[in-house]
Amino acid sequence: MNVFRIQGGYPLNGEVPIGGSKNATLAILSAVLMAKGETVLTNFPNIRDVEVKLQLLEKFGVRVEREGATVRIDATHLNGYEADEESVRPIRTSFYLLGPLLARQGKARLPAPGGCKIGTRPVDFHLKGLNLMGANVELNGGVYEGQVSQLRGATIYLDFPSAGATQHLMTTAALADGITVIENAAVEPEVQILAHFLQAIGANIEGAGTSTITIQGVRELRGREFRLPEDRIQAATYLMMGAATRGDVTVKGVLPAFQTALVSKLVEAGAHCEEGHDWVRVWADRRLTGIRVKTMPYPGFPTDIQQPMAALLAAADGQSVIEETIYEARVGHISELNRMGARMRIEGRSTLIEGVPALQGAIVEAPDLRGGAALVLAGLAAEGETIVKNIYWIDRGYEALEDNLAALGGTIERVSQAEWEASHSAYETRLN
Repeated sequence: MNVFRIQGGYPLNGEVPIGGSKNATLAILSAVLMAKGETVLTNFPNIRDVEVKLQLLEKFGVRVEREGATVRIDATHLNGYEADEESVRPIRTSFYLLGPLLARQGKARLPAPGGCKIGTRPVDFHLKGLNLMGANVELNGGVYEGQVSQLRGATIYLDFPSAGATQHLMTTAALADGITVIENAAVEPEVQILAHFLQAIGANIEGAGTSTITIQGVRELRGREFRLPEDRIQAATYLMMGAATRGDVTVKGVLPAFQTALVSKLVEAGAHCEEGHDWVRVWADRRLTGIRVKTMPYPGFPTDIQQPMAALLAAADGQSVIEETIYEARVGHISELNRMGARMRIEGRSTLIEGVPALQGAIVEAPDLRGGAALVLAGLAAEGETIVKNIYWIDRGYEALEDNLAALGGTIERVSQAEWEASHSAYETRLN
């Protein structure tokens, strides 16, 4: 077990490289089961969630070879259709293998998924779509069991534009017999990226990036090389960290359009922004002011960055309100930020924030992936030393975080929890 030890008060300045997209990679790692032959993924991220997913693929007989940021995957000789709970539980997107297994094997058996505890994330939309395509899927004793003789095209209306359901059903429909139409589909960039990958391996898909996606099923998909794009959530987090520390940070290799919702809010709060073809720069030369934020499906403000935004606004002038409309339990960061002197409270699905002059370093625990990122941001901006525990959550979605922050001028290091506890105990003994 490790912790982050952060000395706050140093502005972040400079350019930061952004690794491959976590969410796009996880979606594509479900889709690779659909293809025969070798798939080569480049710019592959080195984060915990994707490593867990690769290990899960191997349990189904998939050949996986990794060399640096390149991964070679061959699912030609797929020979399994079920996984144990220990392999599935760590990540939610393990569930997105259900459709591809049905498409390739005609049956699947997967325990209910895990992931961050950030609220209710029902899979009803997924199951409805799979059933409409002819699959029989039931939940028995905490395990989803499905079978199908032949998937067939269907018209599927999603009651909510779920990115996960859109990705899962779009992927599954690529090998279905006939035409599938997904109405009220999600338009997230990761949906578009997945569609580009599926098209690259031979799928016939139109409309990705709009609310109606049409998929003409094909007989076979063949692996090929595909470059994973940079992670827009990581990029957004670094931009907020720059603004929170009154620094000047540029993220490279990103599409500015994917940061529009964030940048508009940062500018509203008093930060400055410049954009180029594949970069975004944010800087702040004064204390920010309170604003209102409401999470929404893309192109609205992303739920994945509302927790770091709350940390940023904790030390802004005046009052702020963050309304979370996607995941009702994404609030684990609030009590931890209050330990650092923030003044936050929950009212319904909103977080009410009264800005304080400065946050104070403290010992805090990451409650989940994005909540952990929020605590790192707070520690960088706070006065004094902050210790962030449970950083395995952060490792699920941020690659080389401490190295990148140190290169920007932040004072942060990863140390073993045992080493920190020993030094902390010795310090307290000296005080007494």
